[in-house]
Amino acid sequence: MKRMILALVCAAMMMPMNAKTLVAYFSATGTTKTAATKLAKQHDAVLWEIEPADKYTAEDLDWRNPESRSSVEMNDPEERPTIKRCTNITPYDTIYVGFPIWWGICPRIINSWLDNNEPQLQGKVLIPFATSGSSGIEEAETYLKKTYPTLNWHKGLLMNKH
Repeated sequence: MKRMILALVCAAMMMPMNAKTLVAYFSATGTTKTAATKLAKQHDAVLWEIEPADKYTAEDLDWRNPESRSSVEMNDPEERPTIKRCTNITPYDTIYVGFPIWWGICPRIINSWLDNNEPQLQGKVLIPFATSGSSGIEEAETYLKKTYPTLNWHKGLLMNKH
């Protein structure tokens, strides 16, 4: 027990006192935005919305329609929706990456954001968080670790009750 406490104290001492946290999120309907806002307040973090260049409409989000925008994007692993604007992630040590669960994983716009920032994400602590009506975050965690294996992924959070 003493060794575990000592290890935790040592780990805490190794973190920079001025460590900065970013909560970057994509929210199609506002649910993930609510969770991201709460998370940012809890961690005294900067909040950043990952916005698509073309906002998703209700028709775009109709997962029952195989021709809807979300269905087309999620059925193509190479699809990368265009992001409206970028952010400077250099000053942040810890980055929470939030999204709604689509088809068991993150929406392709998260891939767009990660692809655009991958070099700057090296060495940072990345923590995925998600909202979902019925799915867990485990498949999304596995997907992110497999797709971006050089990034420092930590255990994710499912934030359905915010």
